[in-house]
Amino acid sequence: MIYLDNSATTKPYKEVLDTFVQVSERYFANPASIHEAGVTANNLLMRAREQIAQILKTEAKEVLFTAGGTESNNFAIFGTVKVNAHRGKHILTTAIEHPSVIEAVKQLAKDGYEVDYLRVDKNGVVSLDELRKKLRRDTILVSIMHVNNEMGAIQPIEQAAKIIHENSRAIFHVDAVQSFGKLPITFSGEEGPDIISISGHKIHALKGSGVIAFRKSLAIEPFIVGGGQEFGLRSGTVAVPQAVALAKAARLAVESMDEAFARYTKWAKDLHSFLQGFGSDIRILSTESGAPYILSFSIRGLKGEILINALQKQGIIVSTSSACSSKQTKTSHVVEALNIESEFKKGVLRVSFGALTAEQDIATFKEVFGQVMKELKGDIV
Repeated sequence: MIYLDNSATTKPYKEVLDTFVQVSERYFANPASIHEAGVTANNLLMRAREQIAQILKTEAKEVLFTAGGTESNNFAIFGTVKVNAHRGKHILTTAIEHPSVIEAVKQLAKDGYEVDYLRVDKNGVVSLDELRKKLRRDTILVSIMHVNNEMGAIQPIEQAAKIIHENSRAIFHVDAVQSFGKLPITFSGEEGPDIISISGHKIHALKGSGVIAFRKSLAIEPFIVGGGQEFGLRSGTVAVPQAVALAKAARLAVESMDEAFARYTKWAKDLHSFLQGFGSDIRILSTESGAPYILSFSIRGLKGEILINALQKQGIIVSTSSACSSKQTKTSHVVEALNIESEFKKGVLRVSFGALTAEQDIATFKEVFGQVMKELKGDIV
């Protein structure tokens, strides 16, 4: 099997799995317990917290472990908005956010909050001028993802942060699920976000692990109440093995980031050139200025599921846009926001690379894709 759906999830590194097993076996005590075994487990947890904080350039006390990106995004949005409702009820986000952001702000809209959506251009990038114009005195939260999960558009996070911080008191949240460990993103300096969301299984860690991190101490409402773990903001016994495994994966990702980015860029350029060879039958949604590890394209008049099944029969695994919504029959909200031609809306495919992708995988994909296209060409309008 050739796996090219790494934006949906990644295969855990063997080193990460080994770390998880070792911690589960040797440091299984509850980190909130006051006996020696509990203290030892808590010390290990704190080291993992410090390692993530060091990568993000913040303090360890500003790093909370969660169950993944969706929880981190929900935590950032609900926790921030509710505690700042006295300052206003205006929220800004974009039309191409992950459902864990879109659905969260929709819920808040039902509760009386006013939500504005920033549009994107044909490349999937927001307008900084529109951001500046839509900021208001009562704007309390701006949430903009760093890298779009469906087509890889990179948002100008640093410039956006500068505009937000200079023109409002709004808190700036960035969903970095598709960028952390692959592109630089930190709290360094003033031109950066106030809150960052991270998911472990996108960087070869384990599912069910994530992080919400802060630039500095912010007023935020606890997301889960109970025993007061995670500095009183997320109660519940912390999963130490998952946290330590996530920190391990993060270190490995950051150490190899530059080399991996160069490799992904080479492959993305190769596939861009290859797909352009099919002429008007294929429309490439991703741009060469986007994240090179996500390549989305569409086949004219052909449903993506048909091509996915044909490729799967040949051992190639890809996806239709986002795995979070790929089982739905309606057109992706990201595709709708890009305003592409109607004959391309149903045929979107996403190819995404990971640290375990090999050069030969790309060559095999091109060969198999060419064969499949020949077989299906008669069905293309």
